[in-house]
Amino acid sequence: MAAPGALVLVGTPIGNLGDLSPRAVEALAGASLVCCEDTRRTGRLLQHAGIGGATLRTVNDHTEVRAIAEVLRRIRAGERVAVVTDAGMPGISDPGERMVRAVVDAGGTVEVVPGPSAVVAALVTSGLPTGRFVFEGFLPRKGSGRTGRLAAVAAEPRTTVLYEAPHRVARTLTDLAEVCGDDRRVAVARELTKLHEEVWRGTLAEAVAWAEANPPKGELVLTLDGAPPAPESSDDEVEAALRRALADGATARDAATEVAAALEVPRKRAYRIAIGLD
Repeated sequence: MAAPGALVLVGTPIGNLGDLSPRAVEALAGASLVCCEDTRRTGRLLQHAGIGGATLRTVNDHTEVRAIAEVLRRIRAGERVAVVTDAGMPGISDPGERMVRAVVDAGGTVEVVPGPSAVVAALVTSGLPTGRFVFEGFLPRKGSGRTGRLAAVAAEPRTTVLYEAPHRVARTLTDLAEVCGDDRRVAVARELTKLHEEVWRGTLAEAVAWAEANPPKGELVLTLDGAPPAPESSDDEVEAALRRALADGATARDAATEVAAALEVPRKRAYRIAIGLD
């Protein structure tokens, strides 16, 4: 029996063609339509995999919405539509997210063929904590959007992974050093899985000097250490905050609850100090 209609997200190599999995080849060969960012690049990938006669359609940030109607029609007709990007997993800082949403909303089937990911590859080779992390993609290039995102990254306690273009990486590292401090650790990965793969590790201050002296080429992923824990408030700070709350008419219990939340200290500690005040 033929497989039912579905949208199939296919992970493709981020550099080394040897990372194309047999299952990915099978999924691409079995698709009636392959949606891709660049038909020439995907055509070369299919040729490498020995897949001929595939129908390719360009789907990028500008054309993804227009492609949805055709994709839904094909899936309803029982066809399998594959989605690939130039490298890595579709939908991660690349087209695919809106198409998936449309198919899900229409009650269709979405499948995934996992593959290489620059985010995960950079994270696990960074030498930084991997237990909890966030992916920020590309930062806004300017304005309040960039300022706000930089501030959020600086305060983020988890490891942060970002993408950046080679001609903007020095500026981004400089901006990160300004908001995070010169000593925050960072790893800069370039050309992952390719012949000239490199992972540079050090502090943000060192990274700025490195990027300026050796302008990097190729695709870049920055992995940034999380923000250090905020120093714990002293008893004097807790007491001062409690006195202000009590002066405003709060009970000792309510003042302790309010101050504990504001200063991020244990409520028992705040209450103990509150009941000991004159």
